[in-house]
Amino acid sequence: MSTQTAKYLKLDLESIQDDFFSDTRLIGIVAPIKNYYLCWLLNTILEYNFLLNPECEIVLHKRKSNKDRKYYFPVYESREAGTPIVHYLYHNQNDGEYLLPEFKHVDYIWLIKGWSKEDNRPDNIKHSLKRIKLVQLVFDLSVDQIKNKDHMIFE
Repeated sequence: MSTQTAKYLKLDLESIQDDFFSDTRLIGIVAPIKNYYLCWLLNTILEYNFLLNPECEIVLHKRKSNKDRKYYFPVYESREAGTPIVHYLYHNQNDGEYLLPEFKHVDYIWLIKGWSKEDNRPDNIKHSLKRIKLVQLVFDLSVDQIKNKDHMIFE
């Protein structure tokens, strides 16, 4: 094929983002504690089964002081048996960098995938999170508020 007739394929990020976030609900959590400890609390108190999922880990490449640097953001996963619902817990901070820089005040983002609008489970989760003493703030996040949606996509 000659270079004159070569076609370029363009990745449609907006379509990928729309698909990834189509059936989700997001909860912001302010809890200045270690990620493994928060998962332990969620598993013990709220009876989830959050486990670190290395396949979902987010790696951001940043250039600082003429050096390429990688920042790793762990993602924990908990599946609900007998339902299509999967919970993902993202740690928003690593070594001074943020997964979502527009939410620097948020320590964790809880993404519920497979959620239907009739389901009140996210509201129950927020209410339960507020009862954990080490959790300082819990609030809804809108996908529209996220400027760096691609930072959360792992599939």
